[in-house]
Amino acid sequence: MTQGPPPIAATKMMKKLMADHFLGLDRAAREGSPKVAWCTSVGPAELLHAMGFDVYYPENHGALLGATRMATDTIPVANAVGYSPDICSYLTADVGAFLKGVTPLTKAYGIESVPKPDVLVFNTNQCRDVQDWFEWYGRHYGAPVIGVRTQRGVGDVHESMVEDIAAQIEGLVPALEEISGNKFDIDRLRETVDLSKQCTVMWRKVLEYGDKTPAQLSFFDHTIHMAPAVVLRGKPEAVAYYETLLAELQERDAAGMAAVPGERFRLYWDGMPVWGRLRMLGDLMMELDTAIVASTYCNSWIFDAFDADDPFRSMARAYLELFIVRDEAFKERYIQDHVELYGCQGIVFHDAKTCPNNSNNRYAMPQRFAEVHGVPTLVINGDLNDLRCFSDEQAKTNLEAFMEQIAEAAAA
Repeated sequence: MTQGPPPIAATKMMKKLMADHFLGLDRAAREGSPKVAWCTSVGPAELLHAMGFDVYYPENHGALLGATRMATDTIPVANAVGYSPDICSYLTADVGAFLKGVTPLTKAYGIESVPKPDVLVFNTNQCRDVQDWFEWYGRHYGAPVIGVRTQRGVGDVHESMVEDIAAQIEGLVPALEEISGNKFDIDRLRETVDLSKQCTVMWRKVLEYGDKTPAQLSFFDHTIHMAPAVVLRGKPEAVAYYETLLAELQERDAAGMAAVPGERFRLYWDGMPVWGRLRMLGDLMMELDTAIVASTYCNSWIFDAFDADDPFRSMARAYLELFIVRDEAFKERYIQDHVELYGCQGIVFHDAKTCPNNSNNRYAMPQRFAEVHGVPTLVINGDLNDLRCFSDEQAKTNLEAFMEQIAEAAAA
């Protein structure tokens, strides 16, 4: 079996940052100060940080349930109280874990439960499930649930759309002032948006190390190192982390290291990770001398539009420009651009059973890539958290055959 590169030293720094994040939330929830806001992963976190909240991301907790494979036991608990097995398995894994009284935070940090929310703030630019998810906890805790409802299937982003979303975000301020006990400060919001923009720039530079030949990081590395961009965006700690990581990546590149030693092939991954099988898939790709060098998912925390001089409108534009919000034509162009940029020889589409919004293979896109763009594609059936939908053997067989196909094409 191919030996992987030495571990990335900055990971220790990231682990401490994540521990501080969760332990701080636990302390805030127990002591009642600062107030705790639950937030969807792509916003409006900047506003919540500016209002003085500690911010918790249930989607991050859902991913932890998947990665630790606890979701296997918690999803059926949510199904039993009426949540369909066909809806988001982040939602069902998380609600089921709460009903079951378990969390991966206990083993990791000694935390007994997720932090009690003072307010839950959603953005539907990802899907409707996040609103239903937050409303379940709002009913349980008797906490207010407020949010932003974003247009979907967006082609060109028009100013009228930006104005609508900006007004909705700004409209959250009075409720957040009342709940937090803090007056809104536009300069504090500008500072937070600027920190988020810096984080975005740094995270993009990290991902661009996949453009190196050989690649310095793979998709499986990205799913680990994206954590600060998700849960610490808008805070200086995230910027400091990516500065440290980038310095290390520069050293590794100069030393000739590679994410996949002996890299022969490069792929693009579209769709959600299979959280409970990242190790298995990463090891398989290593054996196949293949680096998955870029992905749609890990680019989801790049917000080019953030502008501290115009915080509300730039937040609105950034949330509207997000890949998951866009129409099929935009998505196809976006993926093709990244396939070319990163020199990918094929695309793996993950059809996640419970995540239709992040499964881009369902309207013939793989066929268009093969027929129009001449890019080989493979569809892997699975799910982000529900491993009942994923077959190790089927995935292994399909990926091995796909790489044989690419190798034959390269040799022709």
